[in-house]
Amino acid sequence: MSTAHQKLERHSLKFTIMILLVASLGGLFEIAPLFTIDNTVEKVEGMRVYTPLELAGRDIYVREGCYACHSQMIRTLKSDVDRYGSFSLAAESMYDHPFQWGSKRTGPDLARIGGKYSDDWHVAHLKAPREVVKGSVMPGYGFLADTNLDTDKMRAALVAQSRVGVPYGEEHIENAIKDTAAQADPEAEFEDEIIERYGEGINIRDFDGNRDRVSEMDALVAYLQMLGTLVEVDALKKEELVR
Repeated sequence: MSTAHQKLERHSLKFTIMILLVASLGGLFEIAPLFTIDNTVEKVEGMRVYTPLELAGRDIYVREGCYACHSQMIRTLKSDVDRYGSFSLAAESMYDHPFQWGSKRTGPDLARIGGKYSDDWHVAHLKAPREVVKGSVMPGYGFLADTNLDTDKMRAALVAQSRVGVPYGEEHIENAIKDTAAQADPEAEFEDEIIERYGEGINIRDFDGNRDRVSEMDALVAYLQMLGTLVEVDALKKEELVR
């Protein structure tokens, strides 16, 4: 042990100050990049905020702990890309509070699940996983189809998201309840309004196969069907190659 270290250990106050200083520096190095986050998250075309129905589905996804078994972050490793599709971009999580990257893959990664299977497949899989995927250890979520979605909470949900930086405006919040129900009703007369507020490419249809109600199953399937579909990753790759 060096003489300097021995002297420092004999003076508890100085030793404590040195420990706090080193710990503070470590914290500073971790926090500092967050101040430049707006410059490090790439701006890409296609990104939009969640519709109220998709946001409700995301909340159900979080509530049921789906993130414990499914990640939503495809790494740049060849094995990941070959199995799940194009690697994830930071911009794809820019409106996630909290993000759903996950840390475990008991089930497959869901970052590119949108449009891969039909709505009927998702409903059947959520109701009885082992009847669709042999050997699955996923529990069933059939009760979602029998549970009405609480649309009254959607305005408050959008307000909460806006307070953490998601760009929901007054028009989004004011029409949240109507938009939630209308997205799950292909015969509703508000299709143009939803597209005007949230952009082209919105999935507007009955997701759970029951037009008599808007269920939690509608919301979860709507959320799953948009995952990974907003950004044309292959086009971005070509653009990078040209550069």
